[in-house]
Amino acid sequence: MSDRTPLLVLGLGNVLLEDDGLGVAAVSRLLDRYDVPPGAKVLDGGTLGLSLLPYLEDADAVILVDAVRADGPPGTLVRLDGDDVPAAIATRLSVHQVGVADLLEAARWLGSYPGRVVLLGVVPASMELGVRLTPAADAALPGLVELVVAEARALGFPFVQRPTPTSATPNRWELAAWKLGVGRRPAKGRP
Repeated sequence: MSDRTPLLVLGLGNVLLEDDGLGVAAVSRLLDRYDVPPGAKVLDGGTLGLSLLPYLEDADAVILVDAVRADGPPGTLVRLDGDDVPAAIATRLSVHQVGVADLLEAARWLGSYPGRVVLLGVVPASMELGVRLTPAADAALPGLVELVVAEARALGFPFVQRPTPTSATPNRWELAAWKLGVGRRPAKGRP
């Protein structure tokens, strides 16, 4: 990668572990309902860990979106920035935290750590095997997306909400549920 990315919004998590997929669900909803402003890039990073290093190296500011173990009941919104982010990633994320911690440490070691890193998330209710968000996480999802939009706006990147969602294909979450036999076949053109 060669071009700088002024703002990277990176959804993290495993969609096969219930609320651990919150970051992925949030960026999916963000892309479905908002226009991405010039200079911003939104990615579903899933559990790719170090494979995301080229994107992080090229970013000036990063908003990480994930499930975060923190004080408060399930569904509580969480915002951490600065030095609190690496510490939280080392102890408060789920099984993919090692990959995310390695990602941030590699960027720091290479001298390409973004100038600003913010972690936005939701306190999960469960990270057991399952392809659906728990009711608490599902109820918090719209607020998490709004938190991402507000954070991006504060950084100078106004996401503009579309009058109607544009998704004509199911998201990864719905496809995974259907392929595992625990969900209905996703409909095309869903609202």
